[in-house]
Amino acid sequence: MIESYSFGNIVVNGKAYHNDVKIIDATVIPEWWRKSGHVVSPKDVSDLVAARPDYVVIGKGNPGFMKTSSEVKHLFEDKGITLLEEKTAKAVKIFNRLHREGKKVCAGFHLSC
Repeated sequence: MIESYSFGNIVVNGKAYHNDVKIIDATVIPEWWRKSGHVVSPKDVSDLVAARPDYVVIGKGNPGFMKTSSEVKHLFEDKGITLLEEKTAKAVKIFNRLHREGKKVCAGFHLSC
């Protein structure tokens, strides 16, 4: 579970992270660097797809500047994965709710802009 989020900082299971992260099967993958910075491409989420979740939550940053490419949207749709994109603060709440409900959920969180 995500305990807190603020600009540039996220706390998951008692550990603080200061760079973008992914969460796959309750495991935090730190240092999520995307090929194109503020655009999520298929290579950036291949591990999320491979985990075969029902949901992927993308936190687009505090003001929501990060974008998900149309190729990624089609990839998730083709695999039957529901993609939920929001500003990171709201995305954290969605992730926690789905996790509490026992849903199979993975995520990628951009922590800054």
